Amino acid sequence: MKVLVDLCIVPIGVGVSLSTYIAECEKILVEAGLKTALHSYGTNIEGEWEDVFAAIRRCHEKVHAMGAPRISTTIKLGTRTDRDQSMQDKVDSVKSKLAN
Repeated sequence: MKVLVDLCIVPIGVGVSLSTYIAECEKILVEAGLKTALHSYGTNIEGEWEDVFAAIRRCHEKVHAMGAPRISTTIKLGTRTDRDQSMQDKVDSVKSKLAN
């Protein structure tokens, strides 16, 4: 099943700057062959359910291995059975309505 996910991983106990940890997660998501869109408070991910959640697990494993004793993760996700929809489709739909 295809899933669209908004993922926000927050390492806890590693200081204020988190970009090094997030960069490692981005590498994992790309290496998994997932389509991603990094934004200021997380990453949108598009892919098959099993692939997406396996990559999220690898992100947690990597961040812990980098020294984070705790991680707080927020996941929002959506699935559809009526049609195939991409992240870009959703953005384009809103933009088309703004143009009117």
